[in-house]
Amino acid sequence: MECVIGVDLGTTSLKAVLLTVDGQRLAETAAPYPTQRPGAGLAEQDPQDWWRLVMDALRGFEGLGKVRALCITSQVNTHVFVDAALNVLHPAIVWQDGRAAVAGAEMDARLTLAEKIAALGAPIPVDASHALARMNWMAQTHPVIWAQTAHVLLPRDYLLARLTGQILTDPMSSVGLVGTDLTYATALTSLMQGASSRLPALADPLSVAGVVQAGMPFAGTPVVLGMMDAWASLLGLGVVRQGQAMLLSGTSEVTGLISATVTAEAGVVTFPPWAGITLHAGPTQAGGASLDWLARLLGQSAGDLAQGEAEITASTPLFLPHLQGERAPFWDAALRGTFAGLTGASGPAELTAAVMEGVAFSARLALESLERSGAVQPDTVRLGGGGAASDRWCQIRADALNVPLERVAGKDPGAMGAAVMAGVGSGALPDLATAAERLVRVERTFTPNPAKAQMADRRFGLWRDLITQTRSINAALAG
Repeated sequence: MECVIGVDLGTTSLKAVLLTVDGQRLAETAAPYPTQRPGAGLAEQDPQDWWRLVMDALRGFEGLGKVRALCITSQVNTHVFVDAALNVLHPAIVWQDGRAAVAGAEMDARLTLAEKIAALGAPIPVDASHALARMNWMAQTHPVIWAQTAHVLLPRDYLLARLTGQILTDPMSSVGLVGTDLTYATALTSLMQGASSRLPALADPLSVAGVVQAGMPFAGTPVVLGMMDAWASLLGLGVVRQGQAMLLSGTSEVTGLISATVTAEAGVVTFPPWAGITLHAGPTQAGGASLDWLARLLGQSAGDLAQGEAEITASTPLFLPHLQGERAPFWDAALRGTFAGLTGASGPAELTAAVMEGVAFSARLALESLERSGAVQPDTVRLGGGGAASDRWCQIRADALNVPLERVAGKDPGAMGAAVMAGVGSGALPDLATAAERLVRVERTFTPNPAKAQMADRRFGLWRDLITQTRSINAALAG
């Protein structure tokens, strides 16, 4: 039986899956890797950790099936500066990192809202995680490294280059750089001298980028280019049709909605149409990362906290999960985490419930922005990712969003989506819709509790007010 391999390099771990083309899961693997935080607001990773884990995963799959193709997806807005020989010149700057906020704001101010919409099809900001902001920061603070830089790569691009020898990326992963014609937008790239020459060439996500080089596991096997993790997870959750929506729960909460209508809602990342899909996305800054933070403070595991019993009541504290700023819909690196309504009776269980609800509210805020952007309200939302493992948290999300959540089997929607693209790009599967429907299965549906949804609606209003009322204070504290 022919097989495909999907690999997902997330923010905290690598996941890989070996599937037959009819959907049988033959093998899977997952392994974590570290993030270094050398200072406030900084987040770095070692690309060698990524490469080692990819090689380990592929070696573990050898001999288990006849592999038609493989595909890699990854976190995006994480950037690797390399020279012409692919030597890493600086630790990878992770998407959570805010060091380039000032550089990004300076560049963002050079384009009006209308100019952004004309160039990109949507008012996508040049924020701290934008490739141009990172380039600007590097050129200003490390001019020697910038002069040596031949390529600025996303994690998937770096792994692809080492695996096949090809320097390529795709338009969907190049968010904020590519226009509706799926080419680099010169209005953006011209903001930074030397940017165009350091960006990888663009190719269709379903194209075969190259083959695995000799001396590596699966040498000679075609490698399909693929796309960023949000798009891969969209496919891995079976969201491929007009009006469908997703909630990807991992280190951050990422909402997505497919709609051919585009209203240019501020704060929403609207991708150019591709393969009949127009994706409106709302990536937040922290999801599971917020619970991980609380778990470290309490000396417990995030998994144990998520399985706790504390109910959300009208007096449960409110929590803003802006521990490292926020992305959609604010795109504000100065936002900060906040607890409100604490009393002497607030203990670990109450704080955990507040954190889980606060994360759910951030997803609701992002999803509401997408609904305005795409002028459609989904009847259900597909849910997946590591943060969806907790039934309790899934129910909190369903109540907070007041929409049924369909949890997809497996904890690796990104790797599943990469496998979908490997199958379609290699010709082993006919098209994305068929591939997704064949490989993806809904495990359980979480239906909103009417009384709890009503209470969540009232608390969500207070939560939004809390952001407004604390914003200037938190900005002052952020410096």
